[in-house]
Amino acid sequence: MRPLLFSLLCLFVLNSEAAVSDINRIYHEVPTLDGFDICSGGGCVEIKRVSLTPEEWQKIVFIFNADLSAPNAEQPSTPEAVQERKRIALAVGKLEELVGVKAGTSTDRAGTFDNSSYPGQLDCNDEAINTTTYIRLMYQYGLIKLHEVEDMRTRNFFFTGWPHTTAVIQEIATGHRFAVDSWFYDNGVPATILPFEQWKSGYVPEDSPIRHTRSANKPVDQ
Repeated sequence: MRPLLFSLLCLFVLNSEAAVSDINRIYHEVPTLDGFDICSGGGCVEIKRVSLTPEEWQKIVFIFNADLSAPNAEQPSTPEAVQERKRIALAVGKLEELVGVKAGTSTDRAGTFDNSSYPGQLDCNDEAINTTTYIRLMYQYGLIKLHEVEDMRTRNFFFTGWPHTTAVIQEIATGHRFAVDSWFYDNGVPATILPFEQWKSGYVPEDSPIRHTRSANKPVDQ
């Protein structure tokens, strides 16, 4: 793993500072159903240790066993890889829902700036770290077979816009990378998965609440 300096650029988004050592520890830990850390509060300033019961995990297993229709627009990806990404998106949302009750993050709302006073609010760093943890759980327990987990990535770095961070996966067969971004919508909504270069260009879903709740002088990317 590369150092996480790129993901620490927007830790100041909320009103506290997190320990870089804690962020690196969580990001590099091996999560298990018996225990893993969840970040919140902006830049992982708040950390909660949670676990999942076998019954809760079966809800995630069910998603990967479900028969999902796969669009054919993402060539050269195979239909199976497209379906797996859809399952990952749904599973991230379900895990946010299950974990939210335990970690106090079920009230997390899309975006950051307009919602920084809400309890349990996450910024893009919290979302990216937590989503990476969820994906690692899926991979570790054999649910993800056609993708590998990559390091988080950040776009803009202040020079071309406001920094924003996401989890990333790579399709094994093609080498194509995909952003897995859970920051665009409220807690429990499926993650947005799209080609990484499209995400890097500044993509924000048209129906994301952050497009409709921000005043004109606030940046979109955080």
